[in-house]
Amino acid sequence: MTSTVAPVGRLVVCPTPIGNLEDVTLRVLETLRQADLVACEDTRHTRVLLDRHGISARLVSLHEHNERARSAELIGRIRGGAVVALVSDAGTPLVSDPGFALVRRCLEEGIALEVLPGPSAVLTALVASGLPAERWRFVGFLPRKHAERERLLERAEETLVAFESPRRLAGTLAHLAERDPERPLAVCRELTKLHEEVRRGSAADLAEHYRESPARGEVVVVVGAVAPGQGARSEALSAVRELVDAGVRVRAAATIVARLTGVGANELYGELTGRGDDTTR
Repeated sequence: MTSTVAPVGRLVVCPTPIGNLEDVTLRVLETLRQADLVACEDTRHTRVLLDRHGISARLVSLHEHNERARSAELIGRIRGGAVVALVSDAGTPLVSDPGFALVRRCLEEGIALEVLPGPSAVLTALVASGLPAERWRFVGFLPRKHAERERLLERAEETLVAFESPRRLAGTLAHLAERDPERPLAVCRELTKLHEEVRRGSAADLAEHYRESPARGEVVVVVGAVAPGQGARSEALSAVRELVDAGVRVRAAATIVARLTGVGANELYGELTGRGDDTTR
């Protein structure tokens, strides 16, 4: 008797190693073996992982440039009963990697979604940093624009985890050291790889180190929360800078913000001009 039950497809999100190819779970390996199709960021990269574990699978690319079009195709395959495994080049898909459009389509259309646990550079760096993990925030890649990056870093009331380009790392650390030289940081580089490095210290110490020894490879920065009392000062400084950018003179901007926040006008003026706390100006 021929079955009339339609095959049931699903999407399975599979985290992959962030460096060491041994750091993959048994469930992920079994899913990749049984999947009808593996959607991956870079087929060449994923093929290395599959070959390492003796897995033969059909691969299709799904990256930032083709995700929407490819998602429609994959949805059709899943509706036809296929099991599709979604992977990125490293870590968990969707975390600063492609896959969001496909996952959203599945949820909107009532298609089964399964998410497997596994490697994450974010969590690895957070734990390795030695900084408080009770409250933390992941912000993806740090903003390229100076003002956006400044607002983000100076107002963090919890541990902050971010990806950073090795080319911009020294500048970011120098900025942090200028604002708060004692702020605790960790720079996690090439996690789980042969040349893994986790360097912990103050913003001033790490800024000096990476100014003299530029970083290479993939970098995750973990930044300690703003010290008690520093938050209000940082927000006040940001407000003064915004007023100055809008055309207000520094002294006037400092006076206005001081009245609203309680932070000393001379302190704000001195910080913006580099003249120190000078009441004669």
